[in-house]
Amino acid sequence: MNTRTNKIIPVREQIADALRSDIISGELAANTKLNEQQLAERFGVSRGPIRDVLLKLTKEGLLVSKNNVGSSVSSPLTPEMQKLNIEIRRKIEEFAIKNLVGKTTDRNLEELESIISRMQEHFDREEFTELTKSDIEFHQYLVNLAGGEDLVNIWYPIVIRMRMNYQRIKTSQALVDEHRHILDGIRSKDVKAATAALRKNIK
Repeated sequence: MNTRTNKIIPVREQIADALRSDIISGELAANTKLNEQQLAERFGVSRGPIRDVLLKLTKEGLLVSKNNVGSSVSSPLTPEMQKLNIEIRRKIEEFAIKNLVGKTTDRNLEELESIISRMQEHFDREEFTELTKSDIEFHQYLVNLAGGEDLVNIWYPIVIRMRMNYQRIKTSQALVDEHRHILDGIRSKDVKAATAALRKNIK
């Protein structure tokens, strides 16, 4: 069941989502400076909502903002920082798995299944940016289920920064299958299996 049907998405979130897509795909390259007026014209809004979106994306780690210079796209993480982020992300999501296994409802499992179905559709259509966003959505659902907004707020900037110009999705059906294995572990209430699948997926 897709609970996203007929959901009204606020204009600011639509703009943020479009810019996230541009950054994740690499269309907006690292260090690209963003012009508020050009973005306002692109999206048909005043500069106020654009400023709000740029602030939001800066908090997420996708942009850097400097006084009198404006906002620009963040640089990809160094290999050392990427490794550290992977370790932190694994710890957060393993915590989430331990806290939600055995507590999920049929509705939760249906929603996770729905997200995986969308991932498969995007992979089949070679919609790699949308696939990346569905991948993030799957993990965010788990983290939110286990720890609510407090845990998501710690987790989200780590994950979104790791996903800048993410290439692995273009090469492997295994990415979608890994999420099925995580869900299988959760559905069968097997913490060990779900955690093993999670660790294989986060790399």
